[in-house]
Formats: sequence, C-alpha cells, structure tokens
Amino acid sequence: MSSPWAMLGVVSLAQFLAMTLWFSATAVTPSLVRDFAIPAGQVAWLTMAVQAGFVVGTLVSALGNLADVVNARTLMFIGSLAGAAANAAVIIAPSSTSVIVLRFLTGAALALVYPPGMKIAAGWFRDRRGLALGLLIGALTLGKALPHLLTALFGDNWHQPMLLVSGLAALGGIMVLAVVRDGPYLAATAPFAPHAIRKILSSRGARLATFGYLGHMWELYAMWTWVAVFAAASLTASGMTNAGAAGSVAAFLAIGSGAAGCGLAGYLADRFGKARIAMWAMLASAACAALTVVVFGTSPFWLYALVMIWGFAVVADSAQFSALVSEHAPKEHIGTALTLQTCVGFLLTMVTIEGMPRLAEATSWQYASLLLVPGPLLGAWAMSRLKKPI
Repeated sequence: MSSPWAMLGVVSLAQFLAMTLWFSATAVTPSLVRDFAIPAGQVAWLTMAVQAGFVVGTLVSALGNLADVVNARTLMFIGSLAGAAANAAVIIAPSSTSVIVLRFLTGAALALVYPPGMKIAAGWFRDRRGLALGLLIGALTLGKALPHLLTALFGDNWHQPMLLVSGLAALGGIMVLAVVRDGPYLAATAPFAPHAIRKILSSRGARLATFGYLGHMWELYAMWTWVAVFAAASLTASGMTNAGAAGSVAAFLAIGSGAAGCGLAGYLADRFGKARIAMWAMLASAACAALTVVVFGTSPFWLYALVMIWGFAVVADSAQFSALVSEHAPKEHIGTALTLQTCVGFLLTMVTIEGMPRLAEATSWQYASLLLVPGPLLGAWAMSRLKKPI
C-alpha cells in the first residue's frame, strides 16, 4: 500500500486516534472536579495545561530540530505512546495538581504527533496539498470530538473513557510506525532561528497570515473547550432533563462537524484561494458566535443546528494559515515562521479559554461567546487584505 491517498488515509486515522487525548479530561470535567476537588479557579487548566504543554513541546522540538534528527513516523509513534501513558495516569493521580501536570505532559507529547503528521501527509502530495491537509485536520478534529461522545455514553464513569482513548492513541502510533512510509516529496524541516523573527515580520504577507491565524485561534479552542457547558446551560434553560449528557452530544456534533468543514475548505482553497476561503469561514463563525445569544434557551433544534454550523466553520480555515505563512514568509525561514505562528496562537487560546467562564460567571453562558466574536472578525479583515482576485 503506497498510493498517496492510502498513506493519507492511514496517517489521518492515526491522527484521529491520537487526538482523542486532547479533550479527554475536558469532556469529563464535572467528574474530575468532583473526584479531585479541583477548585473553580483551576478548572480551565484541564484544557489550558494541554495548550501550554503543546507550546513547550513545539518549541523544544523546533529548537532541537527533532523533525530532521528523528523520522516523523518515529516521532508520531513516541508522541502517541507518551501521550497515552500520561492520559491514563490521571486515573491514579494523587491530587488535582498532579492531574494538571499530567495534562501538560499530554500536550507536550501531542506536539510530537500533530506537526510530524502534517509533514508526512505533505510528503505525499505536491498538487492538491490543500485538500490533503484539510482532510488530515478534519480527521484530528473528529478525534478531538470523540471524548464528548464517550462522556455521553459512559456518564459519570470517567475512568473507562480515559483508558479507552489512551488505547486508541497507542494504536494510532503503532499504525504509523508499522504501515506508513515516507512520501516522495518529504522535505527537510527548516530549523528554528529566533533571530529571524524580525525578518519574518517584515513580510506583509507573513504578518497578515499570522494575524489571521491569531484571530482564528482566539475563537477556536475556547469554543471547543466550553461548547458542552454552553449547550448544557442552554438546554437546561429550555427545560430539558439530563441536559449534561445532551450537552456532551452537542459538543461532539459541534466539534465533529468541523471535519467536514476542513475537507470542503481544503477543496475550495485549491480553487478560489486560501485567504478568501479563510475569510469566508471566519465571517461565518463570528456570526455563529454572535447568534448564541439568540438561540440560548430556545428549542434544542436551533441549538444543535447552530453549534453544528459553528463547528463546521470555526475550524474550516485552520489548514490554510500554515500554507499561507509558508507562501509568504522568507523561504529560508519557513520553519521559524510556522513555529512562531503555532506557539503564539496556542498561547493566545489560553486567554479566551480562561476568559469565557469568567464572563459567564459575571453575566451568564448566554453572553459568554460574545467574547470570541472580535477574533474571527479581525482575522477576516486580515484575510481580505491578503486575498487574490479570482
């Protein structure tokens, strides 16, 4: 099995399996809060620690140039197994602090899964790379949605979903090492050079692409982190019983619908331009974030419809930002530009992940998503400056 699409299928499946680790704790937050007596001020760190770990892992990998020292398939294998072990260890964690530390280690391990997977996929495609990477990100998006479905199925029994996703992640790592081969277009990873940051930012295209990505990240992970809580609050206000499980289903549908959004956006980006598709996606997601105020507490039908459309749009543009930075950054500093984009973007996610529940506490969950609206609007403005005429 050595066709590009077959290899993409295996890598995408492995990414799907490994990325179930990302929101494994977020999906069972109420149970973890209960069993570990996690203070209210630390709850957001169940997700924020993963973000911070991913940033540190990305920086260490870039500074050590691991992607060139170690084969990308081996990195994915190591990252998947290390992440699986850290995730499973939550079950025997002695305190809430140790849970947060284990979530940080999980995020650091996933830094060895996500970027190497992108590199492997890109190595099999020269043409239609936008579609290929869109499908890959769609697969990992679906993986991030799965824990919410497992929570709806298992309820308060959070040990079984945590162990299950650890097993899935380990399986994904084994699959990559055993089945996947390097593609004909596999390129060396450009090293990280901090002194080149000024040169990168002097490029108008790289600045706009990075600014657009930051607007995208301002919204994306906060939406993914809190959509289950928002949905449960809305469903409770509408009079639904067992709103917690229904909120988990809503989160699965919202995040999972992004897989289709990534695939369609990748297909369209190859035809209409990456910046234009990213702009359209961000305008749609900003509108959805604003409309949460309107649908809150109304019929569950409208809630489910909105979060699915929102989830479809909010991640649809994700694959296009890396491609845009690669196109506009100085060729000798592409690796630095991508590392800078990723690290600053994931650090920014921590602001809105922390900010949304604070706004909800000050007002209500009906208005919390308004915090996210400025990000995609500013990102869409940046893409409007970058897009090319059709």
